[in-house]
Amino acid sequence: MQAGPAPIGGRTVLLIVCGGIAAYKTLELIRLLMGAGLRVRTVLTAAGRQFVTPLSLQALTGEKVYEDLFSLTDENEMGHIALSRSGDLLVVCPATADIMARMAAGLADDLASTLLLATDKPVLIAPAMNVRMWEHPATQANLATLRARGVAVVGPEIGLMACNETGPGRLAEPPAIAQAILRHLAGPAAPGPLAGRHALVTAGPTHEPIDPVRYLANRSSGRQGYDIATALAALGARVTLVSGPVDLPAPAGVTLHRVETARQMLAACRDALPCDIAVCAAAVADWHVAGEATGKIKKTAGAPPPVLTLVPNPDILAELSTPGASRPALVIGFAAETDTVAQHATAKRQRKGCDWIVANDVRPETGIMGGTENEITLITSDGAEHWPRMTKQAVATHLADRIAAFFTPASSSGRSAS
Repeated sequence: MQAGPAPIGGRTVLLIVCGGIAAYKTLELIRLLMGAGLRVRTVLTAAGRQFVTPLSLQALTGEKVYEDLFSLTDENEMGHIALSRSGDLLVVCPATADIMARMAAGLADDLASTLLLATDKPVLIAPAMNVRMWEHPATQANLATLRARGVAVVGPEIGLMACNETGPGRLAEPPAIAQAILRHLAGPAAPGPLAGRHALVTAGPTHEPIDPVRYLANRSSGRQGYDIATALAALGARVTLVSGPVDLPAPAGVTLHRVETARQMLAACRDALPCDIAVCAAAVADWHVAGEATGKIKKTAGAPPPVLTLVPNPDILAELSTPGASRPALVIGFAAETDTVAQHATAKRQRKGCDWIVANDVRPETGIMGGTENEITLITSDGAEHWPRMTKQAVATHLADRIAAFFTPASSSGRSAS
């Protein structure tokens, strides 16, 4: 009989704290891990010491903090080789561009890099750095090298950083890192409730060109669609994500197709069929410009502004909802409204022919479009169900759970697509 996953309680995490402003978040991470029953040992780099103190780490963990590769006392009590293998998982948080480069190159000139080279245990990193450092080809090459060696990665997120720049590079929040650690330690899980199902998710805006430098667009960040794709993959689904132009990293375990226009998005959705689930979270432009200019439209003094003739874009949600052999068993649309949200969304569900509609209020004062939170009303054939305001990640998790419930044997007439 095959043994199940090892229990979480009593497992040990060796946490390597490196030198970035986000290092202060490791204190909250330690609290969460110990609250889950884990033992946490810490290694503090010289740069990390500039942001958190050994006393703080020791007070939270109740353990000695390791700092010096050449401490004779430490070598007598626990050699660096033994320390490197004393944890069930090595976690580097925050993983700076420097430590990632050292790991990729196999350097071993301080305690942290030596432990990472000498360990025979799995390693997880939580990157955090300036957006330009994260996007630099050297960092991305190092990231690819580490992934190829089996290093797990959580984050980074997109947001405002200490340097007052915004973009990918912000450390994932401690709860997300803690969940990634717990999942890793739990070992291979049983197949999720959506195992064997194929889910198609659309996300983000579309850009409809006016000329080579201008386009029509909207304020969608794509975050909700990306979170839904991640949540469905976590439940075992094979996920195809068709994304308009967004500034978000590709979700792990998801097949990503990037497009720009509504017509490109429709073609990518057609290519992804057949599927069991379609979640149309993208904010697709309703129109595109007829006769896109091949050169930049010039402004001429005294001349009237150019007249743009708009023609309708294809209706992706309606096409996917059309009855036929390729129609997914469950089609979910989104309705971004600014007034009488539930009424407009209910009418849209009937008009499009989809199964569910996720409606939200995107008036500017709500901060929902482009923000990190959402407040939705789920419209089904049974009526309207209001969900309180929560993070978009939480909305995605709840929606994925509802989708999984739809496909349970007791309630589903859905079919599996190859």
